[in-house]
Amino acid sequence: MTGKVEAIYIAQSRRDAVKQVDSAILKAGRGIVGDRYHTNAEKLIDADSVVPDNHLTLIAKEELDDFLSTHESNLDYGDFRRNIITSGIDLNALVGKEFSVGDAICRGTELCEPCAPLSRLVHPAVLPDLVHKAGLRAVIVKDGEVEVGGEIT
Repeated sequence: MTGKVEAIYIAQSRRDAVKQVDSAILKAGRGIVGDRYHTNAEKLIDADSVVPDNHLTLIAKEELDDFLSTHESNLDYGDFRRNIITSGIDLNALVGKEFSVGDAICRGTELCEPCAPLSRLVHPAVLPDLVHKAGLRAVIVKDGEVEVGGEIT
């Protein structure tokens, strides 16, 4: 199973707007350098605390395109607040499995279900329409770099 990285987004803090980037460095046990999850992981590691299994989030472009066309919305992929937009790969099938994103190795931990705050920010239909379709949470197990157009295998 091979997919493609369509876009990469980071946000420096929980409430900051997301920023689209062409490439990113993924750090094992931490997240994407420059993203809020990486910053939070660094703080937790410094405090000898456990880092949550949310280093990285991915969502399928196909699911977003379907949602956007159904609701005739002008939203951008980044508005859904996931780090990596993918195509050509079944993200739900990666729960509990290792896979590569660029030259980093990741492991899918759980589906990244839509939540009420995302629904309020993006569109009220996010909650009912994107259940089991809103992406994947993953941990990074081996450092690497990813760029738009890169492979997911």
